[in-house]
Amino acid sequence: MNGIILTGLGLAAMGFGARYVLRQLPNATKTFTEAMKNLPKFEESAANSKYYKGGFDQKMNRREAALILGVSPSANKSKVKNAFKKVMTANHPDKGGSPYIASKINEAKDFLEKKL
Repeated sequence: MNGIILTGLGLAAMGFGARYVLRQLPNATKTFTEAMKNLPKFEESAANSKYYKGGFDQKMNRREAALILGVSPSANKSKVKNAFKKVMTANHPDKGGSPYIASKINEAKDFLEKKL
């Protein structure tokens, strides 16, 4: 007898819960669509990004080396060294970075220091 009463109460609770969820669904849908509209678009944020979007040139040049390190092409040796440390810390292979990217960062530093 107690099992039947508990089953009935459980079904009633499930019914009231489902009714509550169904009544709140339109509000949740409206809130979700508004939130999705307010999210920044990837294309817009990518276009305004301060990072270079192109690939690497076949041969390293001053412009590319400066873009890799995030300095001006006419930067002095100390700026190149500081930028190298910052970029290499973020992209070092021991910290999960790409060995190829690390080699390009090293090449950019060597290129800019050689030209100074």
